[in-house]
Amino acid sequence: MKNLRLLLLSLSICLLLGNLGVSGYSNVEPCQRSRCNNCHEKFLYRHVRPNTPLTTDRNAWEKYLREQNDCSRPTQSFLHPKDRERVDAVCSSSGGKTYQGNLCISQRPFTFLTVRSETGTCGVSSVREETKHLILACEVLENRCVPVHFEGNREGSKPDNNAAGCGSTEKGKGSSFKVSGMWLASLLILMFLSQLLF
Repeated sequence: MKNLRLLLLSLSICLLLGNLGVSGYSNVEPCQRSRCNNCHEKFLYRHVRPNTPLTTDRNAWEKYLREQNDCSRPTQSFLHPKDRERVDAVCSSSGGKTYQGNLCISQRPFTFLTVRSETGTCGVSSVREETKHLILACEVLENRCVPVHFEGNREGSKPDNNAAGCGSTEKGKGSSFKVSGMWLASLLILMFLSQLLF
């Protein structure tokens, strides 16, 4: 019986730590310290590369992806390199609004290319020019809030003008410590088990 209690206590502690973000990756709101030192560079490499084709020609994109040895993702979105400063600004109160979790949405739409291909083959099935508001995960690296992930905007979402600016410190717009139902349940189980054990 005591072993079962210890097992349940251990599981509760794991759940609690997981919900505090100890084992998870994404932050609960934008512009918190990143757990990934190279995520901004990876984001730029994936989405804001110099020398990408500026055309919707599938052959040009297939050739480019083969040359870059970048055939592992079936859907890729590429922003124009001249927009890099605007893209980075989405993670600031002047360029973006808070969206969900650690995501921000651009205040203005961007035009970019979405390339669809067969994974591993570089066979490009479509290249489409899109104009949408960007949804980006924003985290702090080197004391600056920067984009670390491009989230698809499938529903064509637009910013909520009443939302806080991305990276804003406005009161009442969120906190770095959020209590989820799972966290609360884990805490209650932990308290109950500690009463049984001691």
